[in-house]
Amino acid sequence: MEACSGRPPAGEGPESQLCGGSDGPVPREELTPAGMSQGKQPDGRERNGKKSVVSSSGDFSDPIYKEIAVTNGHINRMSKEELRAKLSEFKLETRGVKDVLKKRLKNYYKKEKLTQQRVDGDAGSYYDYICVIDFEATCEEGNPAEFTHEIIEFPVVLLNAHTLEIEDTFQQYVRPEINAQLSDFCISLTGITQDMVDQADTFPQVLQNVVDWMRLKELGTKYKYSILTDGSWDMSKFLNTQCRVSGLRYPSFAKKWINIRKSYGNFYKVPRNQTKLTIMLEKLGMSYDGRPHSGLDDSKNIARIAVHMLRDGCELRVNEKMHGGQLTSVSSSSPVEGAPAPQMPHFRN
Repeated sequence: MEACSGRPPAGEGPESQLCGGSDGPVPREELTPAGMSQGKQPDGRERNGKKSVVSSSGDFSDPIYKEIAVTNGHINRMSKEELRAKLSEFKLETRGVKDVLKKRLKNYYKKEKLTQQRVDGDAGSYYDYICVIDFEATCEEGNPAEFTHEIIEFPVVLLNAHTLEIEDTFQQYVRPEINAQLSDFCISLTGITQDMVDQADTFPQVLQNVVDWMRLKELGTKYKYSILTDGSWDMSKFLNTQCRVSGLRYPSFAKKWINIRKSYGNFYKVPRNQTKLTIMLEKLGMSYDGRPHSGLDDSKNIARIAVHMLRDGCELRVNEKMHGGQLTSVSSSSPVEGAPAPQMPHFRN
C-alpha cells in the first residue's frame, strides 16, 4: 500500500543496520573458484536440494577473505557486458543495473569460496518461510492528516526461503467501520469496490482467519518464519491503528518484521529514495506483474524482490519491531529469532 496510505516517501524513516556481506578490496585471474563443484546448482544448492553453507561472520584474518577482496576489486573493474557474460557462465540471472550485477557476482563467488572452506553459517536461510504482507486501507485524495486509515485488504504471500518458491497465498477483504463508505479515489486506486467490503467480515474475524491459516501452515511451531513488508507503515501504522479501532491488542506474531526497503538499500548500497517498489523491480531487471495497489499483487511483487535478493546473497533478517507501541530498529547484531506461533490477540479492556 503506498499512494493512499499516508506513507512517507522512500528515504524517510529510521536508518537500518547493514544486511549481507561486505565488499572488500579484489583477481585478475579467472573468477571460477578453484575446485568449484560441478555438482551444485546455480543457486549454490547441492543437487539433493540441500542449500550450501556460508557464513556472515567468522575469522576475517583467514586468507580466504583476502582472496575474496581481490576478486571483488576485479569485479569492480568489469564492464556491464563482462559482468553479464560471467553471470551467464555461472547460469545466474543477468538482468539488472550494473551495481546489482556486481553485487550478484561478488556474493556468488564469496559463497562458493566460503563453502569450500566449510565456514559455518547459512546465507539467506535464517527462516524456513517468509510471510509477505502488504495491506490496502481506506483513503481519500490528498490524504488528510485527520483521516483514519482502516485495513480493507489483508493479503499474505507464503514464500519458502529454501526453495524460493511461493507456496501459497491468503487474501480476504475487510469491512471498514469508521469510514464504511469507500471514496471514489480509494476505489479507483485499489480496485476494491464497495460491494467487496460490504460483503466482507470486519477486521477481528479476518485476523482470526489469518491466524488459523498460518497455524495450518505450522508457522512458529514446526517452521521458523518472519513477516516481511515494503516499508514500516504496514505494521507500525496500519495494523497498529486497526487494532485500536477494533479494540484489539497488537498481535505478538507481528511485532517484528523485515522491512525490505531497508534491506535492499543497505545490501545494494543505494539511497533510500531508490527503494520504492517499482524502482526496486526495475533495478533488478523486472517489471511489475499484476495490478498496482492490489494488496495481493503488491505482496507477490515484493516476494519476487525478496527472491532476487536471497539469490544475490542477501541475508534477509528482522530489522524493525514495535516496542512499547513505537517503531524501533533492530540491530543486525541481535540474535535471529523466528516469529512466535500466531495467536489471536485479546480484546482491550
